[in-house]
Amino acid sequence: MGATQVLMMPPSSNLSFGGAEQGKQCIVNDQMGPFTVLYILIFIISLPGSLLSGWAFICSPRTERQQSTSVYLVNLLVADFLLLLALPFKILKDLGPAPWSLMVFHCQASAVTIYISLYASVAFLALIITDRYLQDCHNLRFLRLQEVGFARLLSLVVWLLLLLIMVPNMALPIQQVQVRRYLSCSSLKKDISLHWHALTVFLCTALFLNASAAVLVSSGLAFRRLLGSRSEPKLWVDARRVAGSVTAVALAYILSFVPYHVVRTPYTLAQTKVITDCQTKRQLFLGKESTLLLSLLHVCFDPLLFFYLYAPFRQTVRKMFSCSRNQEVSDAAKRAAEETMQHATFV
Repeated sequence: MGATQVLMMPPSSNLSFGGAEQGKQCIVNDQMGPFTVLYILIFIISLPGSLLSGWAFICSPRTERQQSTSVYLVNLLVADFLLLLALPFKILKDLGPAPWSLMVFHCQASAVTIYISLYASVAFLALIITDRYLQDCHNLRFLRLQEVGFARLLSLVVWLLLLLIMVPNMALPIQQVQVRRYLSCSSLKKDISLHWHALTVFLCTALFLNASAAVLVSSGLAFRRLLGSRSEPKLWVDARRVAGSVTAVALAYILSFVPYHVVRTPYTLAQTKVITDCQTKRQLFLGKESTLLLSLLHVCFDPLLFFYLYAPFRQTVRKMFSCSRNQEVSDAAKRAAEETMQHATFV
């Protein structure tokens, strides 16, 4: 938490709903009802899949973890758990009149955690796509990039970089504000905090652009190899498999993260008071929330990625369904035997 305490003053009686202003404060977040419902659905749908993915990793043999793809998948899973840890605080804040201390906590801590998770997911999905292409590229120059030690080092660099960029947003002091029904997190920030926030956005956007370049290059090279192997049936099968997996993940990456970053920069200009028109700020906020919701949807589909790319996860799921089917067959056989015995006794 910041060193400066938030002054808790009685709520202002001068409330203006419909969105314009509270006193002189422009209210942008008074239409969060539909978003809250969708965030709750994301949480409910993604939690079982993430827990199952974590269980599959814990139960998997150590040898299965000695692959670069496994390292990136596990780090993606950690990012998903961070999101699931922070998302309930956002839901509670957006539901309506939450406790003031919880609203401030979300702005200083859980909201920052959501963005750490978001950009960790961006980085590790890009690394997974690149790694899938390199697995099919039998070039000695690239073997180093697929070593488990290198993958772990690269993952550590990603986390350290994100923490270095994001954690100051939690630690920088906040200013005294009046208790209000709708709290905009940017209204808590002092000038230095707003400047660091803007720098954070641009640094994370640069990370996203670099990750996107890696995704586009890997996808393009995978397709080029696919087209070049049409005359060789054996190579064609392998190239088609790799191109299919790279394309599927790349499309999910583009649909999840590109719309958000189109809106993110102009919304940041509204947060830092470069854009001051209230109606424009409201539209940018709604655009940001809509595209952020789209970005966070990836946590629902990451278990499918685990199922496709991580063999122990597939084995765990198949065993669960196999046990369930066997139990159903056993119960049906037991009921049939009991009915037979009852019929024999009656006769």
